[in-house]
Amino acid sequence: MRILINDEYGAPESAEFAALIERTFEATAELESLDPEAEVSLSFVDNETIRGLNDQYRGIDEPTDVLSFPQDDDLPLELPYILGDIVISLERAAEQAQEYGHGLEREVLYLAVHGLLHLIGYDHQTEEDKSAMRAREEEVLAKLGLGR
Repeated sequence: MRILINDEYGAPESAEFAALIERTFEATAELESLDPEAEVSLSFVDNETIRGLNDQYRGIDEPTDVLSFPQDDDLPLELPYILGDIVISLERAAEQAQEYGHGLEREVLYLAVHGLLHLIGYDHQTEEDKSAMRAREEEVLAKLGLGR
């Protein structure tokens, strides 16, 4: 899976962190039988940027932790298979990591999995959907040794 990272805010700058993101997406892709040539864009932003996106695209004028934007399926076939874009607020991720008692990296990886699952059709509008999505998130994190 090809991952394009756009860091507008200051994600952890280690090669190990980048490798963890890659392994996280690959583990999800494997469990979901996704095209190994698929492409995802991952952007790290601040609360103000994600608040603006949340307002513009969802009509909710407040920051959130992660947003997913699935790619339009009507792209020409010669282009790479693009799943879409994931935007993570590192400010919100840091707040949640502290709130849940784990590190920033684990929280960012959880949000990345959450965002990727949204791109491929998972949702959490009903309790049944929420349970299925949460189970898959935890399965991916456990596969990486980051389970609860």
